[in-house]
Amino acid sequence: MKKGWIFLFGLVCATINGAQAELVGSVDTVFKLFGPDHKIVIEAFDDPDVKNVTCYISRAKTGGLKGGLGLAEDTSDAAISCQQVGPIVLNDKIKNGKSEGTVVFQKRTSLVFKKLQVVRFYDAKRNALVYLTYSDKVIDGSPKNALSAVPIIPWGEAK
Repeated sequence: MKKGWIFLFGLVCATINGAQAELVGSVDTVFKLFGPDHKIVIEAFDDPDVKNVTCYISRAKTGGLKGGLGLAEDTSDAAISCQQVGPIVLNDKIKNGKSEGTVVFQKRTSLVFKKLQVVRFYDAKRNALVYLTYSDKVIDGSPKNALSAVPIIPWGEAK
C-alpha cells in the first residue's frame, strides 16, 4: 500500500510545472444546488522561456460536490490564444528546439490521470511560435485540441 501512495504522490508532483496561470475571469454555465456551479474559466500564463508572450486559455471546470472537493474530471474542451505583448528575442535553444515541441504549461484536470497541456513549437520557415493545447489521460489520449500562433515581428510594427 505504501508503494501505491508513493506512486500517486509522484504522479501529482509530475503535473506541477513552473508556469502558473492567473485567473482572468469565469462564467457560470450550469447551476448546481450543492457545490460550485459548472463554469468556463479564463486563465493567463506567460511563456516561461520566451519573454513577452502571454497565452490565454479558456476551459470547462466541473462543479457540484465532486468539483468542489477536487474529485471531478473536467471535460477535454479548451481554447487558446497567445499574444505578443512586447519585443520577442528567441534564444538558440528555442530556435534549434525539438520537433516534438516543449511543454510550457500543465494543469491538472482530474484527481490523478488527466491534465491540460500547452506545447510550444518554433516554425523557423514562417518565423512564428505555435502553441498547441490538448488534454491527455495516462490510459487514453484525447484528440480535442486548439492552436494559436504568434508571428515574431519587430515590436510596434504591423505586417
